[in-house]
Amino acid sequence: MGVMIEERNQAQVTINMLDYTGTPLYRVFETVKSEAARYGVNVVGSEIVGLVPVQALLDVAEFYLRLENFDRKQVLELNL
Repeated sequence: MGVMIEERNQAQVTINMLDYTGTPLYRVFETVKSEAARYGVNVVGSEIVGLVPVQALLDVAEFYLRLENFDRKQVLELNL
Protein backbone atom coordinates (compact mmCIF):
# COMPACT_ATOMS: atom_id res chain seq x y z
CA MET A 1 0.00 0.00 0.00
CA GLY A 2 1.27 3.48 -0.78
CA VAL A 3 0.57 6.45 1.46
CA MET A 4 1.58 10.08 0.95
CA ILE A 5 2.97 11.80 4.06
CA GLU A 6 2.26 15.43 3.19
CA GLU A 7 4.16 17.06 6.08
CA ARG A 8 7.37 15.29 4.99
CA ASN A 9 6.63 15.46 1.26
CA GLN A 10 7.35 11.73 1.08
CA ALA A 11 5.53 8.64 -0.02
CA GLN A 12 5.51 5.58 2.21
CA VAL A 13 5.22 2.02 0.99
CA THR A 14 3.68 -0.34 3.52
CA ILE A 15 4.10 -4.09 3.18
CA ASN A 16 2.95 -6.96 5.38
CA MET A 17 5.52 -9.72 5.08
CA LEU A 18 4.05 -13.16 5.64
CA ASP A 19 6.77 -15.54 4.44
CA TYR A 20 10.32 -14.17 4.42
CA THR A 21 11.62 -17.57 3.26
CA GLY A 22 9.62 -17.36 0.04
CA THR A 23 10.30 -13.67 -0.54
CA PRO A 24 13.30 -12.39 1.42
CA LEU A 25 13.22 -8.88 2.90
CA TYR A 26 16.12 -7.78 0.71
CA ARG A 27 14.25 -8.78 -2.45
CA VAL A 28 11.22 -6.74 -1.41
CA PHE A 29 13.42 -3.76 -0.56
CA GLU A 30 15.30 -3.97 -3.85
CA THR A 31 12.03 -4.24 -5.78
CA VAL A 32 10.64 -1.13 -4.08
CA LYS A 33 13.90 0.73 -4.83
CA SER A 34 13.77 -0.36 -8.46
CA GLU A 35 10.15 0.70 -8.91
CA ALA A 36 10.80 4.04 -7.19
CA ALA A 37 13.79 4.67 -9.46
CA ARG A 38 11.56 4.21 -12.50
CA TYR A 39 9.74 7.34 -11.35
CA GLY A 40 12.89 9.25 -10.42
CA VAL A 41 12.38 8.75 -6.69
CA ASN A 42 14.96 7.61 -4.14
CA VAL A 43 14.30 5.39 -1.13
CA VAL A 44 15.45 7.32 1.93
CA GLY A 45 14.92 4.72 4.63
CA SER A 46 13.07 1.72 5.91
CA GLU A 47 11.38 0.67 9.10
CA ILE A 48 10.29 -2.54 10.77
CA VAL A 49 7.17 -2.35 12.89
CA GLY A 50 6.60 -5.30 15.17
CA LEU A 51 8.60 -8.49 15.46
CA VAL A 52 10.91 -10.00 12.87
CA PRO A 53 12.60 -13.42 12.82
CA VAL A 54 16.36 -13.22 13.32
CA GLN A 55 16.79 -15.44 10.26
CA ALA A 56 15.17 -12.77 8.08
CA LEU A 57 17.65 -10.15 9.33
CA LEU A 58 20.59 -12.48 8.87
CA ASP A 59 19.52 -13.05 5.27
CA VAL A 60 19.50 -9.27 4.73
CA ALA A 61 22.91 -8.87 6.38
CA GLU A 62 24.41 -11.59 4.21
CA PHE A 63 22.95 -10.05 1.04
CA TYR A 64 24.03 -6.46 1.65
CA LEU A 65 27.28 -6.91 3.57
CA ARG A 66 28.62 -9.75 1.41
CA LEU A 67 30.58 -11.06 4.37
CA GLU A 68 33.27 -13.50 3.34
CA ASN A 69 33.25 -16.87 5.11
CA PHE A 70 30.33 -15.77 7.28
CA ASP A 71 28.89 -18.46 9.50
CA ARG A 72 25.65 -17.85 11.37
CA LYS A 73 27.28 -19.51 14.37
CA GLN A 74 29.24 -16.25 14.69
CA VAL A 75 26.08 -14.41 15.78
CA LEU A 76 26.29 -13.96 19.53
CA GLU A 77 22.57 -14.02 20.23
CA LEU A 78 22.19 -17.37 18.47
CA ASN A 79 24.71 -18.88 20.87
CA LEU A 80 23.15 -17.70 24.12
